[in-house]
Amino acid sequence: YPRRLGSMEGAIEASVRCRLHDLVRKISLRRCIAKNNGVKQQHKSLSDPVQMAIGYTMEEVPGLKLARALRRVYEDDYNPANPNVKTKDKAATERDKKLEKYGMGQMDMRKGSFIVDIKRKSLSRPGKVFCNFDDAGMVAEAMVRLGADAVFVNTDYAGYGGDITELKSAVKAVRRVSNTAAVVMKDIIVDEIQLGLAKEAGADAVLLIAAVLGPALDNFLNLATSIGLETIVECHTLNEINYALEAMAQNIMVTNYDRVNQEYHLDQAIKLAGAFPGSGGPVICLAGGGIEDVKQMKKHLAVGYDGIVVGKAAMGSHKAPEFIRATRDRTLLPAELSQWGLEDVEFDLDGEVMQGPSDDAMDPYDPSAYQ
Repeated sequence: YPRRLGSMEGAIEASVRCRLHDLVRKISLRRCIAKNNGVKQQHKSLSDPVQMAIGYTMEEVPGLKLARALRRVYEDDYNPANPNVKTKDKAATERDKKLEKYGMGQMDMRKGSFIVDIKRKSLSRPGKVFCNFDDAGMVAEAMVRLGADAVFVNTDYAGYGGDITELKSAVKAVRRVSNTAAVVMKDIIVDEIQLGLAKEAGADAVLLIAAVLGPALDNFLNLATSIGLETIVECHTLNEINYALEAMAQNIMVTNYDRVNQEYHLDQAIKLAGAFPGSGGPVICLAGGGIEDVKQMKKHLAVGYDGIVVGKAAMGSHKAPEFIRATRDRTLLPAELSQWGLEDVEFDLDGEVMQGPSDDAMDPYDPSAYQ
């Protein structure tokens, strides 16, 4: 009887917790919808730049700036996607023919990308401000100078402490220092007007959250593509990944953060790594959510992810340069070999075996590392 009572109490507690999470999620979505209704009123004129950004359909081939940045094709002289591609010499051509002969033509060594999520606070840590700065543009410029391949700029003031003006500032700042780094608008997107705001601000891409959009994900992917915006689809479950793949999403980020239940599951992305095609495939897969040290970064890249998205561990820490270099200054084995037990073997940019960076390059539990 006590066991049954305990089970009943646990069930009641879980039910109450689920209802609270559902209530918080509904309040958050209603706040976003209310905010967007206000934005629509500001941009309801057909001659408004935001409305015009939504109305224009891209006729030329998209530049895919984000995809090229995430795959780091600008650093590969022989990658066909590199605008300055070079012709391979005879030895390299012969090597490629041998690899093709044995069915290993696409199994190239990889280079991981580093994406910084610029924010002052987070919905996953309510009530905590872990980084103070005056302008996201200054932060974006600094992170790109340090080597970040792309930056997320949050425009949800209530949830992350940013706004659309900071997105515009970040775009200008990044353009000044890099021709290759991409800027992604991060918001809880529930309305097409937000895509217009991103396009008018000059962003290269937007983040679409599968758990929020549900069946509407298809429409938002199509609209974003038609107006020249690239997308990153955030997923947390296998069903969301499969739906995103069916919707022809090109860039998918698997997050360890469960937005529905507002909980972290730090191995979620690692468990779902096998849901994607192999190295060099049409889908670029990223991992994010709670990645706060070099050891976690290595685990996520080793199982096949093309890059990692880091927020708190890069934003408020003086060790951010070390973290970025530790991610980018290595060559990764092809994703197809991720189950061969070679996770501890590390390679430098020339493909030579190296002694990996110190595991204590980033300690999330060291209060002195955050400002």
